[in-house]
Amino acid sequence: MLEIKNLKKNYGDLCVYEDFSLFVADGETLAVLGASGAGKTTLLNIVAGILPFDGGELVDVPEKVSYIFQSDRLIKHMTVLENLTLVADEKRAKDYLLRAGLADFAGEYPLHLSAGMSRRVAILRAFLYDAPLVLMDEPFRNLDLALKYELMEFYKSLSENKTALFVTHDVTEAAYLADRVIVLEKGRIAMDLAVKNRANTEETLKQYFFSKIKKPQ
Repeated sequence: MLEIKNLKKNYGDLCVYEDFSLFVADGETLAVLGASGAGKTTLLNIVAGILPFDGGELVDVPEKVSYIFQSDRLIKHMTVLENLTLVADEKRAKDYLLRAGLADFAGEYPLHLSAGMSRRVAILRAFLYDAPLVLMDEPFRNLDLALKYELMEFYKSLSENKTALFVTHDVTEAAYLADRVIVLEKGRIAMDLAVKNRANTEETLKQYFFSKIKKPQ
């Protein structure tokens, strides 16, 4: 589905990626973890075509890509339904709203929605768009624990037949949602794990990040 070959990306004198390669299989949800500044969002923006890069190539990136940003980016002067019909016909949009338990809010404006509702609409819009690849930049950030799990289950109900590249700081989210997890460190893949057992994967990731904590002298 998606292959990144020998990627190079610099911000001035700062080298983010040098000879970076990655393959994401069809239908795979790949979680990308790493410390702040590791290049996670940069990677998504390059794949989305938002950000230029300095070398290498992207192979088999589909023409259409959905992107769930850290903020919902709903259009405030448009209703929930109008936000969704930007990317799909009205019938499909209403079907998805019903599926999400939001049918009664079709005529509401984003400012009148709770944080969870707004996030759900943003996820719906991304999946209504006819794109085989979904990019997600910390889609469950700043949500309480119960709502986070509710939305993660909702994501899973929609994600069949989609390929996803999913940036997060949360090892629990990564282990819960992903088929595979990579950890970025200094522009390279420091860890690459297939998720065969969620609990084991989460524990392995916790141990890895705990080992990076600088101990007091």
